[in-house]
Parts: sequence; C-alpha cells; structure tokens
Amino acid sequence: MTPTTPSPAADPQPPPRTVLLAPDKFKGTLRAAEVVEALRQGIAETSPRTRVLACPIADGGDGTVDAAIAAGSREMVTLITGPTGQPRSARWALGEGTAVLELAEAVGLHALPGGALHPRTASTRGLGELIAAAAGGGARTVVVGLGGSSSTDAGTGLLQGLGARLLDGRGGEIGPGLEGLEELASVDLAPALAALEGVTLVAANDVTNPLLGTEGAAAVYGPQKGIAPEDVPAADAVLARAAELLDPSGRHRDRPGAGAAGGTGFALSLLGAAERSGADAVFEIVGVDALLEQADLVVTGEGKLDAQTLHGKGPAEVARRAQQRGLSVAAVAGAVTLSEAQLAAAGIARAWDLTSRAGSSQRALAEGRELLVEVGRELGRWADAEGEDPPTRPR
Repeated sequence: MTPTTPSPAADPQPPPRTVLLAPDKFKGTLRAAEVVEALRQGIAETSPRTRVLACPIADGGDGTVDAAIAAGSREMVTLITGPTGQPRSARWALGEGTAVLELAEAVGLHALPGGALHPRTASTRGLGELIAAAAGGGARTVVVGLGGSSSTDAGTGLLQGLGARLLDGRGGEIGPGLEGLEELASVDLAPALAALEGVTLVAANDVTNPLLGTEGAAAVYGPQKGIAPEDVPAADAVLARAAELLDPSGRHRDRPGAGAAGGTGFALSLLGAAERSGADAVFEIVGVDALLEQADLVVTGEGKLDAQTLHGKGPAEVARRAQQRGLSVAAVAGAVTLSEAQLAAAGIARAWDLTSRAGSSQRALAEGRELLVEVGRELGRWADAEGEDPPTRPR
C-alpha cells in the first residue's frame, strides 16, 4: 500500500481587525449615530469578519446629547423657555448621576422660531431652567455643552432661570437679552447658587474669548446673531456695565472662555463651573479611551474636514489619541479641504470625501447615507488589507 503524503495545512487566516467608528455628526444632514450605522453596513458587506465598535462623538456643540444617549445615558425631555420666550421641549441626557445638556438644543440658533434672529432680545433663560431640571432630577454633575448660541446676554437669562434676582431700578425683573441688560441695576445670585448646592457644573467649551473687548462676545460672535457691525461697540458697552454689577472683582469677565456663547461662559464661571475642552468632556462620558484600547483601526469624520477641524474639534482629537496608541486612522467627511500633508500631520492616513465621490455637494447632501455605505464597503477592504500585517502595538 502506497503511503499518502498529508497535504500542507492551509495558511491560517489573520485575526479579524477591530475597527472603532467614532465620527461626529454631518451637520444638517446626518446624526453621528446615523453615520456610524451606514459605515457599519458597508463594512459588513465586504469584511464580515471585522469587529466594529460604535462610538458617535461630539465636541460640546449640537450632537453632544445624542452622543451621551448613544453611550447609554437616558434621554430626558423638559419643557423650558425658548430663546424668544416661547415654550419649547428640550432634550438632555442623564446617566449615573451625570447630566449632559446642550445650549444649542435649548436656546441656540436652531431653537429660534422660523430661524429669525433676535439680536436684542434672545435669552438663555431656558438653559438655566434645564440646568435646574437636571439638578432636581438627581444629577450631581451637569455638563453644559456651549455652542450654537442665539443670544448675547452674558448668560443672565441662564442666571434668571436658576432663580437669580436681576432687577431694574424700579425693583422689577429685567427683560430678556441685551435689551433687558440695559436696565440692570442690582444683582442677587444667592438663589441660583442655592439651587446648585451639591452640584458640580462643567462648561464644555473650546472658545477662549473673554467677555469684553475686540475679542469678546459681542465683537466676535455678535454679528452671526444679528448684531450689526456698527452696533457692536454699544452692545459691548452694555455687557461691560452688566459685568460691573455681576462681577465687581473683575475675576471672571477676562477669563478665557467667558465670551463663549454670547457670554454664557461668563455666567457659568460666576456659578463656579469648571472649564473643560468640549471634546475632553464628551469623550470621557462616551468612553473613547477605553474603546481605543480595544481597536486596531479607527474611523472618524464630520461634515467638513477643514482648518477648523485641526483646532480642537472632535475628529482631530480622536486622531490624536489614536496616533498616540500607534493606530491607523481613516476619516470620512462630506467635504475635505485639508491637504494630504495636513491630514498626515493630524494622524489621518486616508480620507474619503463624499462631495468628490458624488460629483456635487447637492448630491452628497441628498444621498449622504447611500454614499457612506459605499465608503463603508471600501473601509471593509481597507481593514482587511491592514489586517495582513500584525497590529502596530501590543494587544
């Protein structure tokens, strides 16, 4: 009987890659969680063995509440005063004693009825009401994402929403916005401070502007809220007079970040809030670092990868943290204006641009989800190709 020679064993398959999907929203088109799901679908079609971790991110602006909910916090809804005084429902997130709130969700530009600007009377009162609801709902830490503000009221509406007594010369409560600030004659913050007893406030904010002056709230951000350029000096003067009453020591008005969100950073500082980078605060809540420790490859992105992305925005921070761990990073965006050298310097090895793929920005906006699925298929092939080599750091 002729002996048989055993056939050589087939080469073992490389271990499957673990890909972390950590994009921000594509503003105006898709929430971060929707971006994740589209990319996940495409990856599954071309690389079914790839393990996908999902982590929608935000950097303190709109999308922050969504990111917290996606990470396991409960969605809460509270009826508050909108930026023009009309009641509106605002979402927030609550998990393990930490509440996550968005100024944009409560009293931001998107909360303006019909999108009409109200530069003189828009108020942050509803944000104060939302903070009070979070504190009353059991939150011991309240993270307030600043961004997308519609008002320039130095956060005085927020203070009023927490119970502060801001009175005019006749002893009545001042009205909303800059218009009301012109009448401010006396201040009592004690009720607002009492409402926050035992609560740690965190201002999630990447803006470093002071409250006043050429780099202040009125000068830099007032025009986008409808303040005419010729009216900026008068608005700054109103804020300065109010600051004299609210902050007699002058300790808070010049702090970096006091000018954030029309001066809301100033009001939060008066209440003892800690300042944190928006990305840092959100990343801690959603557990980015723990997920990065499990990943071999990382995919991030947002609506537009541009020069602003490199200045503390969420995708740049994801790439920085991934690069520290020796991980390959890809990015997906509606549009990419960064050069290959800029992307490489930010730790991004590859970038997919939906506008270039679609041939027009109109098609990219209209068919964003379908295009992301296409990109996901290519990401699956990229993950398999990267998997031909061993991981770049110890597992």
